[in-house]
Amino acid sequence: MSCGDPLDRPSSESTRATASPRGTARQTGQVTSAAFDLRAIGAGLSFAAALDDVSAALDRSGALVITAPPGTGKTTLVPPLLASRTTGRVIVTQPRRVAARAAARRLAQLDGSSLGDRVGFTVRGERAVGRDTRVEFVTAGVLLRRMLDDPGLDGVDAVVIDEVHERALETDLLIGLLGEVRELRDDLTLVAMSATLDAARIAAVLGSADAPAPIIEHTVPAHPLTELWAPSPVPRLDERGVTFGFLDHVARTAGSAARDLRRDDPSADVLVFAPGAREVSEIARRLRDEVSGFDVRELHGQIPAREQDAVIRGRDAHDAPRIIVTTSLAESSLTVPGVRLVIDSGLSRHPQRDAARGMSGLVTTAAARSSAVQRAGRATRQGPGTVIRCLDERTFAAAPARPAPELATADLADAALLLACWGAPGGTGLRLIDPLPTDALAEARAVLHDLGAIDADGRATAEGRALARIPVDPRLARALIEGSALVGSQLAAEVVALLGGDLRVPDADVAAAIVALRHGRGPDARRWAQETERLRRFTPSATHSARAASAADDAGLVVALAHPSRIARRVERTADGATFLLASGTRAGVRGTLAGAEWLAVADVARASGRAAAGSGAVIRAAAAITEAQVERAADHLVTDRVEAEFAGTRVTARRERRVGAIVRSSVPVRPTAEEGRDAVRRALQARGLEVFTWSDAADALRRRLALLHHALGAPWPDVSDEALTATLDDWLAPEIDALATGTSTTAIDLASALRRVLPWPAATEFDALAPERLEVPTGSRIRITYPPHDDPAARPVVAVKLQECFGWAETPRLAGGRVPVLFHLLSPAGRPLAVTDDLASFWSGPYRQVRAEMRGRYPKHPWPEDPWQAAPTRHTSRRAARDEDV
Repeated sequence: MSCGDPLDRPSSESTRATASPRGTARQTGQVTSAAFDLRAIGAGLSFAAALDDVSAALDRSGALVITAPPGTGKTTLVPPLLASRTTGRVIVTQPRRVAARAAARRLAQLDGSSLGDRVGFTVRGERAVGRDTRVEFVTAGVLLRRMLDDPGLDGVDAVVIDEVHERALETDLLIGLLGEVRELRDDLTLVAMSATLDAARIAAVLGSADAPAPIIEHTVPAHPLTELWAPSPVPRLDERGVTFGFLDHVARTAGSAARDLRRDDPSADVLVFAPGAREVSEIARRLRDEVSGFDVRELHGQIPAREQDAVIRGRDAHDAPRIIVTTSLAESSLTVPGVRLVIDSGLSRHPQRDAARGMSGLVTTAAARSSAVQRAGRATRQGPGTVIRCLDERTFAAAPARPAPELATADLADAALLLACWGAPGGTGLRLIDPLPTDALAEARAVLHDLGAIDADGRATAEGRALARIPVDPRLARALIEGSALVGSQLAAEVVALLGGDLRVPDADVAAAIVALRHGRGPDARRWAQETERLRRFTPSATHSARAASAADDAGLVVALAHPSRIARRVERTADGATFLLASGTRAGVRGTLAGAEWLAVADVARASGRAAAGSGAVIRAAAAITEAQVERAADHLVTDRVEAEFAGTRVTARRERRVGAIVRSSVPVRPTAEEGRDAVRRALQARGLEVFTWSDAADALRRRLALLHHALGAPWPDVSDEALTATLDDWLAPEIDALATGTSTTAIDLASALRRVLPWPAATEFDALAPERLEVPTGSRIRITYPPHDDPAARPVVAVKLQECFGWAETPRLAGGRVPVLFHLLSPAGRPLAVTDDLASFWSGPYRQVRAEMRGRYPKHPWPEDPWQAAPTRHTSRRAARDEDV
């Protein structure tokens, strides 16, 4: 996605217009080749009938949205139509390399010209473009890289973005960047095309704020489709991914249906959809073993280009019928001729970011219903067809209606770097179909900042622009550059080619995979070697002659440079494998030879369960052994050697810990310094609050009194909530923190004395008057006031006193300067509650009579006068009270 390979850039010979960045193109040359013959090219293509409507729309607007079913010819006809209207080059983007090559070959064939002449293509590592090329098919990533070096798109008069409905991340970004270019280049034509898409939404983004782009909708009568169901007798997925039992079922279903089709129509082919390259190969192998008389082919992004092209070209009449097993790339971005039967696994694979574990990778899920419709449509392109879905109707109905846009689920580090280099950090100012997710974007920026690729404001640094010139993930780009200096450019490029090329890593062992690929073993060896050589061109020339490093000894260092947070140490060994703790804090399981390593540099880790994850919740899918010395070299910013002090029970303890992120390399007990102890106390108080202390009755009572005044009077009486006290520890608890730091137990801390430090001066002189500890009642007794909890401002202070002690007391006492009335709990002689009131006068005049009637028989020895106003308050029985009066 980032600024890329020299092969990805147009040559000076092919440039027909020049423009300053973000400027307006001006013509500098004449078209030397004849115009495209649209009549000949469009023969037999239904979209030819829509070309007049397209031209009319382009006369009115420089932006256009086209929607038409697959196979109708829009990808073949629209680019030469645009070329006939302009003198510059027409760029057509495709989401996949195989589709870009196939579309270019098809148009060149219909044009009667050689590939690379009037029609060419550029994909990663491959280019067929000449000086007279008018239409160039590219992947979206190639155009994004090109725009970083040439933001004005000099010499380009039109851009066609095909297959917009797939919502690939690079396609979404292109729409935003090209929209900005068009604001400064009104001569640039922009066309978005798709088989199915939310046309109105795309038109609003491509158009202006006042007028959306015109929409051309081309429809054709659909050939009949027979829909059959073949649900699997075994689960499709388990903790390891797609089950072997389900692959058996898909292969049996495809084989049986293919034999039936051959009897009815020997010229027809079968297309089988599987979620990924591994499943494609497994199903194809089963079909070759079980079905005779068919040419079983694989179609996915990992097979050589010539094999991909052979599938797309179709077959001769005398060739055996084909069963083509493919990934989702055959859904809509290219047409496989001759297909009349589709077998759909109902599964798809897509990138998924796991924020909780810091992982990103491919996950297999149920395919969206819109994707299923696209797959089925492959069978009816040339006539009536049949689709067999390997699931039941209920499961199909429960699938999501549409796939989620890739930007909603993918890792955004590469996208964020591109936007930073473009000058629009995070997409600021761009008209995107959807904004980038905030959390994922923040994580991506953190990664780029750690790499030194962006500054604190999100702007690209010089180092970031250098990384952006390498067409791989920025983390892999860093590993390529720094790894070349340490292990040589050859091994660094080999590791990055393996990790960045979606190649298989048997038994998760990166080093072993590289050794096998060096010896040419495996179907990916040739493609890997080509990618390795291409990546070497981006390394400093001084490293090209570096020593031939050992894959077993040094591959892990390159992996660790790319993903330092995934350096892992073994924490448990079992009979089935081992569990490793990553520096990020995630645990992951691995099986095989890597289980014996003490340290690993992990390149790929994914969520999983069962035996594969060794009980950790995640599984390591690609890694290499690494030494502890290499750990320090690759992850020096994660390496710490410090004393960690903490509360253990009621005291501060400390250990000297050497760590790599979350990994503890060693830990020994030490005596903390005073400062280390203070830091530990503060961390404990911030984490656990004041609960680390045992509050004495005196401290709790003082806090309650202060809280009452704060709630009733406000300033200057302080807030004594947990939050407020924790935020001001140094103002009132500093001596106690120092004591705890040197080993004093929390049980020895007197919080009452500490809390008195928050009393405001000079208002503190009135504290005991405003919130006294005790209240004197008419008998002279001083009764303790129970103040409400500090965190309950609505509660009232309570005085629990025997009813007889309050005879004649008319005015209810009030605290806090008369603002808070005391709530009386009037008690029986036995100390049981008789009444609750904050209005003594009303109580004596009313409810007292009922209390007297109920209690005088129960407590006959105590006074229950008819007139409490005239009775003398007393703490004693009637006889004792009389004797006291005589005295």
